[in-house]
Amino acid sequence: MRGRDRVLHNLENLYRESYDRAKDEGLTNRMAELDNAYMRDQLLFEVLLDIRDLFSVSPADNTSKPTALEKLETLRRISKLR
Repeated sequence: MRGRDRVLHNLENLYRESYDRAKDEGLTNRMAELDNAYMRDQLLFEVLLDIRDLFSVSPADNTSKPTALEKLETLRRISKLR
């Protein structure tokens, strides 16, 4: 499984290359679009990674683990907060 930092670093690299290209070509509108898209995608990935972490099970963890149903209930409660 890819680590959180690696995923976000890859996302940044992808956008950075496109942003630098647009900057070199003087495309200020494109630069603004890329800034907005990067922030949106970064937030989306962070939420998805949080969900992934919520459902991941650590083999070294010997404490009582929540069931899949309990995890789904937690997600339902989180989504109602918005």
